[in-house]
Amino acid sequence: MPYLPKKDRERLDQFIDPLASAMTQEGRAGELNYTINRLLLAMTGEGRYKDLNELIGALEAAKLEFYRRKAGPYEDKKIEESGDLEGFSA
Repeated sequence: MPYLPKKDRERLDQFIDPLASAMTQEGRAGELNYTINRLLLAMTGEGRYKDLNELIGALEAAKLEFYRRKAGPYEDKKIEESGDLEGFSA
């Protein structure tokens, strides 16, 4: 869950904000992928199944939360603008 206490967010944001600013617009997908993988490798520990499973679960939850909060509302707006797919209307 990304909803950390404010003190924990501040501790991490001092590193995240400059890192995000350093990524280039044209290379951001690759740079983000690289950054995520480097973080995962640094956090893997001994590479036991428990560690790997925990990190993969966090990635999946982050993906779903990002879609729910950012991509989902965007898609809903586009449905309103362009109309729904046939068979999907509520």
